[in-house]
Amino acid sequence: MTETTRASPAEWFLTHAERGNPWSRLDGRDPGDVAWSGYNLAQPLIDGAEYFPRLVTELADVRAGDQVYLSAWIVDQDKQLDGTGTSMREQFARVLRDGASVHALLWWPYLDLDHDLVSANREFASSLRDMGGSVVLDQRVRPAGCHHQKFLVIRRPGRPERDVAFLGGIDPCPSRLDRHEHHGDGDVQLSIDRERYGRRPAWHDAHLQVRGPAVADVEHCFRERWQDAAIRLRGPLSRLRRRFGRGEPEAAELPAQLPPPPRSGSHSVQLLRTYPTKHPPYLFARRGERSVAKGYAKALQRARRLVYVEDQFLWSPMVAEVFAAALRREPELRLVAVVPAHPEKGGAVEVATCDAAQDKALRLLYAAGGDRVDVFELENDRGLPTYLHSKVCVMDDRWAAVGSANLNRRSWTYDSELTAAVLDERQPTTGFARDLRLRLWREHLGRDRGEDSGLTDPRDGVELLRSAAAELDAWHESGRRTPRPRGQLRSHPRRAKSAATRLWAVPLGRLMIDPDGRPLRARLAEWSRDRGPVRACESAHSPPGPEPPCEPPDGSRS
Repeated sequence: MTETTRASPAEWFLTHAERGNPWSRLDGRDPGDVAWSGYNLAQPLIDGAEYFPRLVTELADVRAGDQVYLSAWIVDQDKQLDGTGTSMREQFARVLRDGASVHALLWWPYLDLDHDLVSANREFASSLRDMGGSVVLDQRVRPAGCHHQKFLVIRRPGRPERDVAFLGGIDPCPSRLDRHEHHGDGDVQLSIDRERYGRRPAWHDAHLQVRGPAVADVEHCFRERWQDAAIRLRGPLSRLRRRFGRGEPEAAELPAQLPPPPRSGSHSVQLLRTYPTKHPPYLFARRGERSVAKGYAKALQRARRLVYVEDQFLWSPMVAEVFAAALRREPELRLVAVVPAHPEKGGAVEVATCDAAQDKALRLLYAAGGDRVDVFELENDRGLPTYLHSKVCVMDDRWAAVGSANLNRRSWTYDSELTAAVLDERQPTTGFARDLRLRLWREHLGRDRGEDSGLTDPRDGVELLRSAAAELDAWHESGRRTPRPRGQLRSHPRRAKSAATRLWAVPLGRLMIDPDGRPLRARLAEWSRDRGPVRACESAHSPPGPEPPCEPPDGSRS
């Protein structure tokens, strides 16, 4: 590699100082200011039908003495992931029976308002404990917040080259088992709006498989949360609740952490996280951590040609402003975003709050980029919208991110999140990031593997996306009288709300679906900016110290 072709992680990734969390030892295993791991092999897993069979295969290879670490938003223990006998309960029963250890962190809110979803975690926790596993139902969240991290780590002491981590946007729960054609999952998440998405809603999602030293980094994130929760569960209030039969058992001791797995590829991986400020504070993030926000802000300062995003909740004006700043700074930069056609839930209040927030965010982006901004949505070949749940970003075919964090203030400041940013040092512009973009664009255009004509150059590819969406839009407008055009892309309309609706919908959205988990000083600074024109947030990746007055911050969960 020459100087001109080498991808330098230091140019795109946060340093340890820029992460802004001196209490975490996530970055402490390498010398200097290095805050990422090199020599990994990262593989994108697009849609549940690609991820779940891979997960089942890896769990089937777990043997006596191996270690499994699971962190989840929701686990439906009886959902079959790859045919009969592949439910999470059945797989973990076999793993524990064969002599492996299992430790699980499952979100458990103080107020269980989503009975159809959250109660599944208690059922899975009970099953795991009965089978000999160790579980923490983790309530260390802010009011109406959640642990949204979705990852699983398998360590094999006798076969470290087989160690693996999975992380991203997919939980083993209803609606996730869909294929690239997007005909839906027969096991449907009850909260999704079936009037708009149909009785079997189509679902698009993304996850990541990692081998190499970064596996130990993902495990370290698990250990920090587990140890923090373990200390709280030993406190006097927890002991009192257990005495009256209402508390959670103490957290078990974790096995000693193994050395990082051996080198496996040419991918550098940086873990980006969100933890809010809270009381009592996290031991590993005493003022929270906002490296997801900071990581995006730093990477956007490097973007020159194309930023491609898929996101469930592109509706936070504060987050949109970070992208808008890049569009204003770089006159040749293009932004392509794919978002859901409609909110997940169809109630009048939720739709109004979501639409009002997204309209404001899109106005910021269009004002900054004009016709260099394209926003699309997806539908399947049956003419039904596909719910987009993925959280993916690709910049200049160099930097790519896959994770649990959405592009909203909640994900950037309030809930716990875990996203992996990936750079391919060996093939900086033709490796991981470009391959991920091409995979997603082929799926959305209805192309088969290898059909990359017109897509390899990002600018040409954007024109093909525009053309495909326009053709499908025109087919709908004509009454669908001719054969349906190929592809899944449609233009996403802006749904402007009246001034009267915005008057209540915007503050309600900020309070309920897009809250702010930063310190009070930063929240007050944003409030004062919102009373006038929103300005760029250039200090997003500043080093630790007093909270920067303009740090980029985060909708609802799933």
